[in-house]
Amino acid sequence: MTSLPMPVPLQFTDLAKVRLPSGPVHLAIGMFDGVHLGHRATIQPAIKAARASNGMAVVLTFWPHPSSLFRPSDPTRLIQSPATKAVVLGSLGVDAIVTLPFTSEFAQLPAEVFLPWLKRHLPMLAAVYVGENFRYGCRRQGDAGSLCASGASLGLDVHVAAPMAVAGEGVSSTRIRTLLLAGEIAQANALLGYPYFSDGVVSTGKRLGRTIGVPTLNLSWSPDLKPRFGVYAVRVRGSKSASALPGVANYGLRPTVENTHEPKLEVHVLSDCPYDAGDHLTVDWLHFIRPEQKFSDLDALRAQIARDAESARAQLAERP
Repeated sequence: MTSLPMPVPLQFTDLAKVRLPSGPVHLAIGMFDGVHLGHRATIQPAIKAARASNGMAVVLTFWPHPSSLFRPSDPTRLIQSPATKAVVLGSLGVDAIVTLPFTSEFAQLPAEVFLPWLKRHLPMLAAVYVGENFRYGCRRQGDAGSLCASGASLGLDVHVAAPMAVAGEGVSSTRIRTLLLAGEIAQANALLGYPYFSDGVVSTGKRLGRTIGVPTLNLSWSPDLKPRFGVYAVRVRGSKSASALPGVANYGLRPTVENTHEPKLEVHVLSDCPYDAGDHLTVDWLHFIRPEQKFSDLDALRAQIARDAESARAQLAERP
């Protein structure tokens, strides 16, 4: 898998304030958490049509997840923040993103007025793109069929993407969340279509790693959905190196040295490392090595890190 470039599209949080260049708008609608292969079946036709018509490929998405409104005590934990989602959408070629707040007022919008409401705010709207399981409107009464009928009455094309399957199972954000929680990072990446990644600024840690000969970079990163605690083979990207650097990362509570309440991501780069506190980095998670564990002392921890580093080198060399 290749690393993602980092372009970011135009971004809006209010339809009334969307300002786009002239030209037809091709609008893909969905939560798109993870922007996985199934989502791309919806989004990429919008991009292709926008390029062919000298128009704009726009994604309409939402924040927070609707479950935060309907199940506030047990909301769906999301794979990506809006900022991370924007990075992935930008890498696909999306021109603009509208991230609407999912409020009770929006949830009560009747299905039959949804498309007219969009057309009123986006007068250059030419076509809408959704997945087959798309639901909309008050009590989720609208579906892909009613959206097509509504689009026809307004002179709008509506494109409905069929579900995608990999290894005999549907590609879904739910399936990817389950894989991330289980530490099945390679399988999750196969469904995402790119490496799961962390993006943040290196913070100053306690520098304990340096005292045992294993300097680490502590990334300020707090995901909504927390992947399985453990050790991973990773690659590190940043502005100080022309290529991604191999590394081994621990994500968890650091039970041997600290036992924190909030998980931390620490990365040990397996080559000369130009990065330090204050640098902005992206860490691509590629292979799961082992669960996080507590060691009897620092010597045992040091020895295990050396074994983890060798495992990471071997895995990265075998399947870059």
